[in-house]
Amino acid sequence: LGSYMSGGVGFTQYATAAYTDNILDDFTYYGMDYLHDKYKIDVKNPNPKDKVKATQEVVNDIATEVNLYGMEQYEQFPTMLEDHFGGSQRAAVLGAASGITTSIATGNSNAGLNGWYLSMLMHKDGWSRLGFFGYDLQDQCGSANSLSIRPDEGCIGEFRGPNYPNYAMNV
Repeated sequence: LGSYMSGGVGFTQYATAAYTDNILDDFTYYGMDYLHDKYKIDVKNPNPKDKVKATQEVVNDIATEVNLYGMEQYEQFPTMLEDHFGGSQRAAVLGAASGITTSIATGNSNAGLNGWYLSMLMHKDGWSRLGFFGYDLQDQCGSANSLSIRPDEGCIGEFRGPNYPNYAMNV
């Protein structure tokens, strides 16, 4: 029950769309505007010829732009930060907006997934943690979470990866 109530595994993905107060929409629409302005993609009238080649540079560009916009919005408007009270919610919304925008631009779901992972890495780099202590976003597995140094939990220099005992307890 504790995992469920604190936004543990699955809950974040299940409920995010219902309670994000159009924040996910805002981040995604910003991404759509970015695609229109930089890559000349008409997202209102999709055309397969408008796709951008799914390269690492494109993923980095789009996901970084959308994620930084979202992080700046959270910092500029504290009520948004309070609305998404846990890092899990913020990380899921930022990751989803980055991944959605990247997938739409490239027509490639793997590029979108890499946009999501890049968002997680940027989130950790910018704000240090993705979730509450002990709930460091178990449901956001991937490159961003495979090895984490968590000295704020008293484990200086200890690497915790997917095989760490606590990692799978709530899965």
